[in-house]
Amino acid sequence: MDVVNQLVAQGQFTIIKQPLGFIKVLQWIFAIFAFSTCGSYSGMFKMSVECKNRSDSDLGIEVKFEYPFRLHQVYFDAPTCKGGNRERSFLVGDYSSSAEFFVTIAVFSFLYSMAALSAYCFVVEKYRANNKGPQIDFVVTAVFAFMWLVSSCAWAKGLSDVKTATDPERVVDLLPACKEMENRCREVYDPKVSGLNTSVAFGFINVILWIGNLWFVFKETGWMAAFSGTYVPSQEKQAAPNAYGQQDPYAGSQGGYQPDYGEQGGYAEDGGYSQGYDQQPTSYSNQM
Repeated sequence: MDVVNQLVAQGQFTIIKQPLGFIKVLQWIFAIFAFSTCGSYSGMFKMSVECKNRSDSDLGIEVKFEYPFRLHQVYFDAPTCKGGNRERSFLVGDYSSSAEFFVTIAVFSFLYSMAALSAYCFVVEKYRANNKGPQIDFVVTAVFAFMWLVSSCAWAKGLSDVKTATDPERVVDLLPACKEMENRCREVYDPKVSGLNTSVAFGFINVILWIGNLWFVFKETGWMAAFSGTYVPSQEKQAAPNAYGQQDPYAGSQGGYQPDYGEQGGYAEDGGYSQGYDQQPTSYSNQM
C-alpha cells in the first residue's frame, strides 16, 4: 500500500489536462464502451405460426441469439402443421469473425491506453528519454488507428448481415409450414439491436480519436524539428559568427587578439591618445 501511495504522490497528473493525456483517457473510455456494447449483447425475436388446424399452432416461438453471432448454431422448433409434429430449424450465417475482431481490437486498445497513461503519469522522464518512447508510441498509435478503421468497417458490414439473418419476416419465409397458403405466419417481436448500432458508432469514434492523437504524439517524437527544417547541423552552427561579415576573434590563422605595441595611439595632451607604447614594458621587479 505504501508503494501505491508513493507512486500516486510522485505522479505527474497534470499531463492528463494536456491533449496528449486527455485523448488517451477518451480512448480508454470509448474502448470500454465499444467492447462492452458488442461483447455483452444478447437478443431475441418472436414469431407465430397459425396452422389451419388450430391445435397444431404455436403463436410464441422465441429465438435467442448472442455474441459472437454464430447464427448457424442457433435453432428453434416450429410446428409443421401436420399432425402436431415439430421441426427443428436453424438460422443462417456465421458472423463471429468480424464481431470477435472488433472486440479484440477494443480490448487491446483499452490495455494499451491504460499502459500509456501510466507511462505519461509516472515515468514520463523515461518515456521522453532519447525520444524512443514517443516514437514507439507514435507507431503503435498509427497501427491501432488503422486497425480500428478496418475492424469498425468489418463489424458494420457484419452487423448489417446479422440484422438480415435475424429479421423475423425473413425467417418465417424459410419455415416449411409457412410456404402453404392455408397457414398463417407472422412476426411478433423484432430484436432490439440499438446496442449493436451503438457499438459501431463507438468504433468509428475510436477511429477519430486514434487518428487525431497521432498529431499530438508526433509532436513528442522530435521528428517535427527535422520536417520543419529547424535542425541546424554542427558545422553551420560554428560558422554563425561570420554571418554578418565579422572576423572570428578565436580564429587561429588570424593570430587572435594581438595588439601592436608599436602603433601610436592613446590620449594626447589635447584630449586624445598621443602617447604610444613605443617603450618596452618594464618587468614587475624593475618597477619595484
